[in-house]
Order: sequence, then C-alpha cells, then structure tokens
Amino acid sequence: MVQHTRAAEESSVVDAAGLVKVFSDFWMRSKARAVDGIDFQIHRHELFGLLGPNGSGKSTTIKLILGLLRKSQGRLLVFGKDPGDVAVKRRIGYLPEESYMYRFLSARETLDYYGKLFGLDRRVRYRRIDELLAMVGLDKVGPRQVGEYSKGMARRLGLAQALINDPDFLILDEPTSGLDPIGTRQVKDLLLELKRRGKTILLSSHLLADVEDVCDRMVILYGGRIRAEGTATELLADSRRTIIETPRLDEKTIRRIDELLRTEAGVSIERVDAPRQRLEAFFLDLVERAVAEQTDTSGARTGGQTAAFLKEEREGDVLVAELTREETPVVRPAVIASDAVPQNPSADGPDLGVIDALLKDDHRGKGPTA
Repeated sequence: MVQHTRAAEESSVVDAAGLVKVFSDFWMRSKARAVDGIDFQIHRHELFGLLGPNGSGKSTTIKLILGLLRKSQGRLLVFGKDPGDVAVKRRIGYLPEESYMYRFLSARETLDYYGKLFGLDRRVRYRRIDELLAMVGLDKVGPRQVGEYSKGMARRLGLAQALINDPDFLILDEPTSGLDPIGTRQVKDLLLELKRRGKTILLSSHLLADVEDVCDRMVILYGGRIRAEGTATELLADSRRTIIETPRLDEKTIRRIDELLRTEAGVSIERVDAPRQRLEAFFLDLVERAVAEQTDTSGARTGGQTAAFLKEEREGDVLVAELTREETPVVRPAVIASDAVPQNPSADGPDLGVIDALLKDDHRGKGPTA
C-alpha cells in the first residue's frame, strides 16, 4: 500500500479510480448518486478541464478532491495522500464558484486575513498582497470595502485569494464568471503562465471556449459519469471535412479548383469564406487602442504582470537565495490594513505601533485624571 501511494504521488496530483459519492437522507437511504464510478488522473504541471452541465457532478467531484466531502466508494488520492490530510490542503489554492468575502473588509485586509490563515510572515504577506492586487487590476481600489465591488471585481479578488499561499495545485470553479472580456483574457493568460511555471490546475467551467483555449486535457461529465475524455484536438477533430488555407483567391481561380476537384476526386467546393477574427480579439484590439489614447475608465483596471512570487523558482540555490533575501528589511506598502500596524515593522524589536495603540485605548478608558 505504501509503495502504491508513493507511485501515485510521483505520477499524478489527483488519482481517482471507481470514485462514487452517494447522498443519503436522514434514514441513510440513497437519495442521489452524484458521482458514479469515475476514473481520471490529473498529472503534474497539467491544466485539466472539468466540463458538464448543472447537476453533472462537477462541484461534488471538486469537493471530494478538497476533502470537504467523504467518498462513498472507490479510491481518491491527492498528492498521494487522503484529501482530508491537512498537509495536502496547504498545497491547494481554491476559487469557489461564488466568491464569499467579508463585505466590510477591504481587499488588502481580505488578502491579509487569508495570508494569516496560511501562517505567512507579515513581510511576505505585504509583498504578495501588493503584487497580487496589481496583477488582477485592483491596486487602485485596494482600500475600498469588498461590499462595494462589482461581481467582476469580486472574482478578481477571489483569484488573488486563491494564489496568496503560492499553491502547487490550483482549483478554479468558474473563474471567469462575471468578468468582462478583458478580465477573461487576462485569466486565461495567467493560467497558461502558471502552468508554464510548474503549477497544476483544475479548471471547471460552463464556458466551453475558455476550456478549449487553455486546457491540455479535459473530461466531460453527465449524470455523474465521464462521457468523454481527451485533448481538445482529439475530441473536436472533424474527420468529415478538409480545410485548405491559401492567400485570397479570385473567383476565376476558385472555379478552376472546383472543376479540378470534380474531375479528380468527385467532390466539389461546399463553401468559400473570407477568414474572420474572433470577437474576443476584435474587442481587445479596440480596448488597447483606447488605452493608447489614454481614455479614462472606472472600476478595475486591466491587470498587470504575473505576481513576482508566483514566478519564482522553488528549487536548489534559488530557494536558498530567497530565504536569505527574506532576512533583509523590506519597505512595507503605503496602504496598511489597520492603524495599529507599525510604520516600520521589525522582525527583532517590539511592535511599537501596537503598544502605542493600546496605551491610547487605556487612556480613553480611564477618562480625565483628577
């Protein structure tokens, strides 16, 4: 069993075989078979797509991988271990279908809160918060309360939250829901960049074009079962048609080609179309021209580059250099989450800002002296 676990950990991030999840009622009678004996693997450094209509078993499968639900039958390993293992959860970043945020916290306070849950050092948290907010285009609205955000802005913040712990395995459930075409394109570019940097990603989406654009492999679920599995090329190839691309031809040349096809192959040209670009590319081109003209806009901006900490290598001498670099003082961001945070934090000395705040509170409680 130990040898099997180690082999599974080396070969894949997620290994599911005969996975079943049955929901029961109060009397333990089977009520719904949400996942019905599925087999799949998610390999390391792979961008894996999970497709299916509502009620197909996508969300249940994700909750099983996260350890939020217990399987009824079958085998499920994540990093070669049981999904409920705490060590496994620390290596996962998760963006749920709906972003549940504390509406009275700012974006900075929200990311700081999640960073504390992962036990990140204060200096590391501040550095990552700045980089993530710039990456998702929320650096200018970071101090605003999350309750004032649009759905698209909340999704951007949710994506930043899923990356705060620099996870090895990223699970995204409908990541582009509520995003405009700019944000959608940015998320897809980010996913490709994270995969190139060695992340493993599970993408669940109703938007088939998003999955087709970025995923290496995908499975399609219906009724809790896998109905198709493979790469986009394997699943979408049309064996009944042949496409030949040439520079633009005049009508005379097209007629001659059609005559040749009729004579030599017994077929004729069915349709002649001028190629057209995708609407997404056309829209983004218009936006880029507007930005070049310095046209102002409100809300979330177009995101910046991928956060630097997500691009850092994690092996050998580079990791040693990173640990050494953490010892040097780091200039903290201009906007802070609380007035009680000191202006010049020191890892060695006392937290003077907190002490001052407590003294002020103490004087308020005592009232004027006699």
